[in-house]
Amino acid sequence: MGAKWITGFCALCAAAMLPATVQAELTAAEQAIDTTVEAQYGYHVALLEKLTNQNSGTRNIEGNRAVMAMLRPEFERLGFRVEIVDQSEVGRAGHFFAIREGNGQGRKMLLIAHTDTVFEADSNFQTFVRNGDTATGPGIGDDKGGIIIILAALRAMQVAGTLEGADIVVAITGDEEDAGDPISISRADLVRWGQWADVALDFEGLSVQDGRDMGVVARRSSNSWELRTTGRSGHSSGIFSENAGDGAIFELARIIARFREELPEPNLTFNVGLISGGARVELHETGLHTAASGKTNIIPAMALARGDFRTLSEEQSERVRNRMRAIVADHLPRTEASITFDEGSYPPMAPTEGNRALLAELNAINRDLGLAEQPELDPLKRGAGDVSFVAKYVDALAGMGTAGSGAHSERETVHLPSIKRQAKRAAILMSRLAQQTSD
Repeated sequence: MGAKWITGFCALCAAAMLPATVQAELTAAEQAIDTTVEAQYGYHVALLEKLTNQNSGTRNIEGNRAVMAMLRPEFERLGFRVEIVDQSEVGRAGHFFAIREGNGQGRKMLLIAHTDTVFEADSNFQTFVRNGDTATGPGIGDDKGGIIIILAALRAMQVAGTLEGADIVVAITGDEEDAGDPISISRADLVRWGQWADVALDFEGLSVQDGRDMGVVARRSSNSWELRTTGRSGHSSGIFSENAGDGAIFELARIIARFREELPEPNLTFNVGLISGGARVELHETGLHTAASGKTNIIPAMALARGDFRTLSEEQSERVRNRMRAIVADHLPRTEASITFDEGSYPPMAPTEGNRALLAELNAINRDLGLAEQPELDPLKRGAGDVSFVAKYVDALAGMGTAGSGAHSERETVHLPSIKRQAKRAAILMSRLAQQTSD
């Protein structure tokens, strides 16, 4: 043997031995969790395939209900009471709640995921395809992989005996990708359980940066806005005159340019996603496209723009809204403008000390499992999600789901072994939280 090979071999031996040494910090029950997750891996990959092959685009009401029907016996076997909350009033499939009442002594936990995907029934992307340790499929990571991790973690807790006595509610929404309107109805039950809970764990995809699993203690808001401007129509030869003014499109351009110049601040992003103007503009009821008409020699009477902005706190959201309103109100000659904000916006999940304390607990588990610690993710790298609706009531962590890539595209991929490490992390974290005194 050459010295180089011996050195490499010894390094591999040391690496292989490290988890066994570190895992001495795990209790007997936690070691049982580790063993159970490994043993049941094949079952959970097969269940992931089954869920993924059932189309459940947000507008596919029956598809989402079919996924919920598949999940019901899985949770009932774990001793959960299942309730399906009807959401036909807002045109959605409904929400799946699995409730397990414990002894009321430990921290009450709300686990959050969703059945719906961005791939509707007419999508070309419909099938789970496995290639070794990876698999592709519609919603495989966002968020059917997250549902699988919840089930794998709870099954391991049941075998280890740590599920007994734990107070846990699993909230699986059927419209996370396109929430029913109004939000006051479509998120009422989620908020109610958030007010009940002490801790919320969000099982959307794991954030990985430079090869490292990251901890998500914050998610930014998602706020939609619509801007409409009007001007005096007339022959273009008179534009900018005292009588004709600047027209609707120049007023719209002024506002958007000032947004770009005056709004930027840390943790804020804003975007214009749709713009239209002319003699006449009609916005389709979906809000996704317009019909506009006009001539090059007519001053435009109407213009509109639609966009979003994302913030890290409610205070920042309100500050941005007020600044946008002030910019809109400063009209060009002979023009008017108004801006409205969608009440269906997703609030922020601010980075609180309670959230950071949860991440510290998760990192203690990482050390005990022989896994690398998870640094705190920059919130600019994470979008909005359902956990944000309950974040002001609880300590919360997001990104507890599978590792993968290509979400919302036909390249959506999951690294299947991530099911194991995420399920172990979640199960041990929940087992320890169940032993802590509820606030």
